[in-house]
Amino acid sequence: QVQLVESGGGLVQAGGSLRLSCAASGLTFSTYAMGWFRQAPGKEREFVGSITWNGGITHYTDSVKGRFTISRNNAKNTVSLQMNSLKPEDTAVYYCAARRSYSLVVQDYAYWGQGTQVTVSS
Repeated sequence: QVQLVESGGGLVQAGGSLRLSCAASGLTFSTYAMGWFRQAPGKEREFVGSITWNGGITHYTDSVKGRFTISRNNAKNTVSLQMNSLKPEDTAVYYCAARRSYSLVVQDYAYWGQGTQVTVSS
């Protein structure tokens, strides 16, 4: 059974930083692409960033480029999202997701974590 568990969310002031982590189990982690997505109240879930199985390629949505960084540790079955220079509009529930093939599309991902809340105060 695939399990993805996010952690690291919380309340932070604008301009601050948070590091989200996602621990994976029940899958051969090193063969899966991983994605981070977020969903704000009243909005659809949206793509934040993704990373290939070996970490060689990453993509980010335009609004987080230069502020967010995805990394992974295949030895520890974890993927992280370092978020710097946070803005109030980054407030959302953040989810990690796993997929065998690399994709930036929300609907393509089969496995999801339960999400972690990130709140950025102005």
